[in-house]
Amino acid sequence: MAGITDWPFRETARRTGAGLCIAEMLSAQTALWNSRKSATRLPSLLDPAPRPVQLAGSDPDMLATAAARCAAMGAQWIDINMGCPAKKVCNRAAGSALLADEGLVRRILHAVVAAVDVPVTLKMRTGPSPQQRNAVRIAQIAEQAGIAALSIHGRTRACRFRGHAEYRTIAQVVRAVRIPVIANGDIRSPEQARRVLRATGAAAVMVGRGAQGRPWLLRQISDYLQTGRYREPSNSAKLAAMRAHLRRLYRYYGTERGPQLARKQIGWYLQAANSNRNPDLSTDRCRAAQQEINQITAADAQMEAASRHFAALTGPECEMQHPA
Repeated sequence: MAGITDWPFRETARRTGAGLCIAEMLSAQTALWNSRKSATRLPSLLDPAPRPVQLAGSDPDMLATAAARCAAMGAQWIDINMGCPAKKVCNRAAGSALLADEGLVRRILHAVVAAVDVPVTLKMRTGPSPQQRNAVRIAQIAEQAGIAALSIHGRTRACRFRGHAEYRTIAQVVRAVRIPVIANGDIRSPEQARRVLRATGAAAVMVGRGAQGRPWLLRQISDYLQTGRYREPSNSAKLAAMRAHLRRLYRYYGTERGPQLARKQIGWYLQAANSNRNPDLSTDRCRAAQQEINQITAADAQMEAASRHFAALTGPECEMQHPA
């Protein structure tokens, strides 16, 4: 998730239970890598092994060159993005737009696999549109090209994030290939993670938007899959996770840029804050809190305002255990 899964987010996710984190999508146009934004998306020794980098592009030679450069910079795993539905990506015939051209997909995958000695994986969707779900053919092309694993979002490019993810196509892919398949889409609870694994036969699940403002969801899923139980963290533990995330943002980006980039992360934490007493009031408080926080430029003041509003939204302490 470009603009979201930066190093502070990844480190927070790792510390709250993620088994593996993929870096932000990086353009295969190496001429753009000198920008401040791209510099934070290049391979980073701050990430533990295996160190993945996700590339986006549509030119096989350009993607191969970018992959080789990333590997030389310390990337231990190249992930090719054919799943992003964003217009600015698809308008360049990259991301999920590539799924409509199976020949180009084949050329890209063969070129990147041949260019590096590290594993290459593919992130994709179920097809260009509901009328053209070609995920099985794309998966077979990927396997033949030497792709090590697939992660599949259960929507087509045309669906973007509307409606509900469907898992039947992912199950068809699992049966059609021998490489590991990771299921993705609408995984917002431990129970849903288990349902998706059972429905698809996938080797693992990938969580994206469900972890925004709720990084503890990752440990809950891990615990539930292993033991059949998971805990809802206390509100103080949730607050501590948010504060730790913000401190990483401020250290990584500095006290001027950090508060700017922290605003959206704080917004997700506030939206996820649970107040069962009056949902409408909670929504109003979230909106007012976000407006206040967006005006704050100092890191310390932003941290304290975010903490105060989070505590007000979550309400009394609780720690619940959820059985199987």
